[in-house]
Amino acid sequence: MQKKQKFILLALGLVLGVVSIVALGMGAYHIPSADILTMLTQKLHLGSVEAVHNMQGDVLFEIRMPRLLLGLLVGAALGISGAAIQGIFRNPLAEPGLIGISSGASLFAVLIIAFETFLFTSLAAWIGYYILAFGAFAGAGLTAFLVYRIASKNGRPNVTTMLLAGIAINAFAGALTGLMTYMSTEQQLRTITFWMLGSLGGATWDNLRALAPFILIPVLILPFFGKSLNAFSLGELQADLLGMRTDRVKRWVVVLSTLAVGASVAVSGIIGFVGLIVPHTVRLMGGADHRFVLPGSLLLGALVLTLADVIARVAVAPIELPIGVITALLGTPVFLYILIKDK
Repeated sequence: MQKKQKFILLALGLVLGVVSIVALGMGAYHIPSADILTMLTQKLHLGSVEAVHNMQGDVLFEIRMPRLLLGLLVGAALGISGAAIQGIFRNPLAEPGLIGISSGASLFAVLIIAFETFLFTSLAAWIGYYILAFGAFAGAGLTAFLVYRIASKNGRPNVTTMLLAGIAINAFAGALTGLMTYMSTEQQLRTITFWMLGSLGGATWDNLRALAPFILIPVLILPFFGKSLNAFSLGELQADLLGMRTDRVKRWVVVLSTLAVGASVAVSGIIGFVGLIVPHTVRLMGGADHRFVLPGSLLLGALVLTLADVIARVAVAPIELPIGVITALLGTPVFLYILIKDK
């Protein structure tokens, strides 16, 4: 990795840290950055600190902190998964949603919202609050498995077939989701609409603890595939000639990306454009070396989603905008700029 790329990663990390501190203080109830640092120091038992207001502590540690951590995890997962999927498919328009992961997750979540009373009563009684997250995660995994099986021939998945299968699954899942939405009651329709637009408002320490391992594991493992994805950029045949087991690499990248995105969608709903725009931006900043692009997308994805969440909270406070709307509004101009610049 070049010195410039290392510097960019360091800069992204520092900016992310500063933005995280600022994000903890932004919202309907403002908390000064000095008080945030004081409370964090007190929480970590680092030296003698002054007492802080109980109201500030409750807002910071029970509302803002889990929301911030969830945003960092989801943004990192979407960013690095998008970079990995683009690398494995050698397609700059590829993202986890393109092979049906997001649409499968949303379909199963909508099914649970619409039919929980009739079909999922026992499951809801067993896992309670996590039934929606469980459904979205199961839908993402099942869709990825189905697309992978359709694209496989003699045990080897074909990338082009996988993309086409993903497009077909997306269309089918979108049609079923629309049908379920049409049949839903007014209350169910509100829940479905809010969930499909994406939000971090439901972040709690409980769901953060439950889903963090499913996001952290792929996020920490995927950067190690940077060298393999660099070989993939030459083509699968050339990668085979270099001694790489391309089938295993494709399988692991798809599985890990599905795990990360499925868990993210399960807890935050559909958040678009992060997995598409972030890898492009990282490449413009420091080149196409995947040893740089993967960790860079991890950091920039977390940064973008944190900023989008701040905008969603403060733009029309005290009303909160759906974060998926913010990412689309921010991502579309950037994507059009990239297309016009590089066409």
